[in-house]
Amino acid sequence: MRNRRPPRPGALQTLSPLRILTQIVLLQTLHYAAAFALILFTALAAGKPFSLDLVLSWRSLRGDTTIGWTLGLCWIMCAAAGIISLLLLIARSKLVLDFALSLHVIHLLVTSLYSKAIPRHWLWWALQAVSASLMVGGGVWACRWRELRPIAFGGGAAAAAKGKGKGRDGDEGVGYLVGKGKGRGRDGGGEYEMVGIKDGEGGV
Repeated sequence: MRNRRPPRPGALQTLSPLRILTQIVLLQTLHYAAAFALILFTALAAGKPFSLDLVLSWRSLRGDTTIGWTLGLCWIMCAAAGIISLLLLIARSKLVLDFALSLHVIHLLVTSLYSKAIPRHWLWWALQAVSASLMVGGGVWACRWRELRPIAFGGGAAAAAKGKGKGRDGDEGVGYLVGKGKGRGRDGGGEYEMVGIKDGEGGV
C-alpha cells in the first residue's frame, strides 16, 4: 500500500476553513466600520439626518443627487482603507483577489436583503466595480511590497540599514554578515590578505 505524503508544515493552518471564515468576517466588519464612520461624519458635517439607509441601502446611491455622489466618494475612501485591512489581515498577494471579491459579493447580498431588491442604479454597480478594482490592485501591490522586502539575519541588519547594503570597503552583501568583531570576515572566518608571489617560488 502506498504511503501518503505528510502535509507541508503550516498547510493546514493556511487553508483552515475556520481561519478563512474569521478573516472574511474581520475584513467585512472593518469595511462596514470604516463606511459607518465616514458616512456618519459626512452626514453630520452636511447637517443631514443619519440612518442605516445611507450605509446599507442601494437606493441612496443615485447619480442625480448630491448625496448619492457624496456617498460614492465615501465608499471609494472605504476601499482605500480596505487596502490596509488586506495588508494586515491577509498579507498574501495571491489571496487578495479572492478576499476582495468575496467582500463585494457579501456586500451585494447584504444590500439586496436590506433593501429587499437587487440594486438597479447604475452608480451603485459602477461604484462596486471601481471599489473592487482599487482594493485588488492596491492590495496586491501592498502585499507584494511586504513579501519582497529584504530579510537581514543576525547583526547585519543594523549595518545594512546604515551602509545601504554595502560593507566596510563598499562591497555588497553586508546584510549576510554572520560574525561580528575583529578578525572575522563575511563568511565567519578570519580576514584574508593578498600576498604577492616572489620570483622562483611556486614554480612548476
